[in-house]
Amino acid sequence: MPVVRVKDAPTFDLDGFRFHGLTAPSRGATELCTWRLSITVGAESEAHHIDREEVFIVLNGSISIITAAEEFELHAGDAISIPAQTQFRLKNASQENAQLVVCLPVGFHATMADGREVDTPPWAK
Repeated sequence: MPVVRVKDAPTFDLDGFRFHGLTAPSRGATELCTWRLSITVGAESEAHHIDREEVFIVLNGSISIITAAEEFELHAGDAISIPAQTQFRLKNASQENAQLVVCLPVGFHATMADGREVDTPPWAK
């Protein structure tokens, strides 16, 4: 069984978001991708949707997940499942950095709000 040590996990930075790749096909997983996500104060993602369900578990801090219909504020210990095809964005409007774990099935596909197709990101490959 593959073990990924956090000290060995590949790290990727993107506009206030830091992705620590945990499980993924390149690290021995066949069904689930997981990563640890750090979100700095004030960071906000672009709106996008995924073709699979995505799960966020907040470890520290708090974040907002904003859809067309609602805004969900999540705090340490909270979890949310975003249904497939739901457009959303993540935002850290709190006064502290947030830490999350994210889980998705291998082979997911993302589409940005402007229609751009996004290849599987490196932390999930």
